[in-house]
Amino acid sequence: MILLTNFIFFMEILFIIGRLIVGIYFLNSGLNHFFKANYLAGYASSKGVPLAKAAVIISGATMAIGGISLIGWIAPIIGLGLLILTLIPLTTMMHNFWTVTDPMHRANEKINFTKNFALVGSLLLILSLFL
Repeated sequence: MILLTNFIFFMEILFIIGRLIVGIYFLNSGLNHFFKANYLAGYASSKGVPLAKAAVIISGATMAIGGISLIGWIAPIIGLGLLILTLIPLTTMMHNFWTVTDPMHRANEKINFTKNFALVGSLLLILSLFL
């Protein structure tokens, strides 16, 4: 019985650490969208994003809110939903490696594309705990 209790406690600690890491990542990314809004808006505009600066600010806000939600475990379903619904269109618009011809740029876009979808996967795993 003690072994099972220790195992459950260890699993809870791992979950909290993982949740904090993911939450801090998204909070940092969201804040980065605010501090570097002009730079990111220029990049988004070059990718054909309409109202690029507004899109950068909105995506930054959803990332920051989602990150705070995970860090503080406040309305986690809403925070996870915001992050997932932000990452999917953002990833397909901003990291569309299949349209890039320069090999180095294509490789960088593919790395960011796969990283973002891995993040979506991790968010879905966390969300599955509530379903």
